[in-house]
Amino acid sequence: MLDDPRGPAAISRRDLLRRSALGMGALGLASILGEDGALAADAAPGGFLSSKAPHFPGKAKRVVHFFLNGGPSQVDTFDPKPALARYEGKPIPINLATERKTGAAFPSPFKFRRYGESGLEISELFARTAEHADDIAVIRSMVAQVPNHEPSLMLMNCGDSVLPRPSVGAWVLYGLGTENQNLPGFVAMCPGGFPIKDAENWGSGFLPGVYQGTFVDPKNREVDKLIENVRSPHASRAAQRRQLDLLRAMDEEHRRERSDPRLEARIQSFETAFRMQMEAADAFDVDREPQLIRDLYGDTVHGRQTLIARRLLERGVRYVQLWHGAGQPWDDHANIAANHRAHAADIDGPIAALIADLKQRGMFEDTLVVWGGEFGRTPTVELDGGGKANLGRDHNHYGFSVWMAGGGIKGGTVHGATDEFGFKAVEDPTSVHDLHATILHLLGFDHERLTYRYAGRDFRLTDVEGRVVRSILA
Repeated sequence: MLDDPRGPAAISRRDLLRRSALGMGALGLASILGEDGALAADAAPGGFLSSKAPHFPGKAKRVVHFFLNGGPSQVDTFDPKPALARYEGKPIPINLATERKTGAAFPSPFKFRRYGESGLEISELFARTAEHADDIAVIRSMVAQVPNHEPSLMLMNCGDSVLPRPSVGAWVLYGLGTENQNLPGFVAMCPGGFPIKDAENWGSGFLPGVYQGTFVDPKNREVDKLIENVRSPHASRAAQRRQLDLLRAMDEEHRRERSDPRLEARIQSFETAFRMQMEAADAFDVDREPQLIRDLYGDTVHGRQTLIARRLLERGVRYVQLWHGAGQPWDDHANIAANHRAHAADIDGPIAALIADLKQRGMFEDTLVVWGGEFGRTPTVELDGGGKANLGRDHNHYGFSVWMAGGGIKGGTVHGATDEFGFKAVEDPTSVHDLHATILHLLGFDHERLTYRYAGRDFRLTDVEGRVVRSILA
């Protein structure tokens, strides 16, 4: 059981820097301290972020999560439903409440075919990813709680649709620590800005602040823009050294007198930021890769961010989340044929490249790859205020698809099923708590034992629910 006696309180990195008085100017000390060997003993790698053993040997050591924010359509990607063609233009015999008004059956405009020895059916939208069909396990019976983005994002990322909670990546970092003290253990990349709910999606909640995700905007190419304030242009080495010495002395005195658990998290966050300067420039610079590898991923925003993800994972980062873009790009209430095709074209090649690259580096067997959004979409067409069909789909939390591959996953498998139209999970409904329990299991954790005491009780990612989806385990 991983109960942490050091306490529950946490602050954001922004608050940490704002309250420190020295602000971003102090962050330039990392390389200085590394070169001079001047970090104090208790600031050396370890503490909150030290590498830890899980409850049992896990098949996976790290996670990369492709998050298709907005909600991809299951019937257009990984859950083919030929019955929709038979009912085209007609109402389907299922009556479920939707957020917006929908009409008749809307057949997928995309063709499906079977791939690999397993014969896994996948849409043409992900034809490149489908080359690895025998490595993929699709859960076709996912269910969420409500058809709204904000609560569903919180549920999928933090295990609770109502109250602020630590994110999956924060729980993983809390449980396993990091293998590289010079980089954040949890990185969230989202091109162009934040998704809906902003940094709450990768926050640490009541866990210590050092476990929250570090946000990076991969639309930027230069390292100094990818990681803001990674260098301090305003203070000399001597001045920065004096600032750090003063800050550490004040922090140590405060810690001795008050034993505030939040202070340790604050110190650790500073040290992580300091040490990033030793290795961040290398890790985030994809130009250091051979041209062959860069061509494999493609010179696009999603190609670059996926390649950065691989570089971070091989350097010991535990959890990397790759968002599609700012806002909710997959939220296609209209013209889904063109929009979904464009979105899939962004990431299909990079996903396939990552899987192939992980395999050739011997990392695929212990890297868990997760794909999905916060919910799915209706198999019926959405109607506008005047009752006109805009050839899009409304939100659907009753049944949707998520897939996993890599560490500990039995590829070429399907778990659960939706009804013949793809509206509702009818076979082995799988909750988000089940998904989280399975991710933790693959990393070596009993989800009921990975807890943190807060406000007088033990909390866990899966709340009081969750079962491991064992049919997809190798």
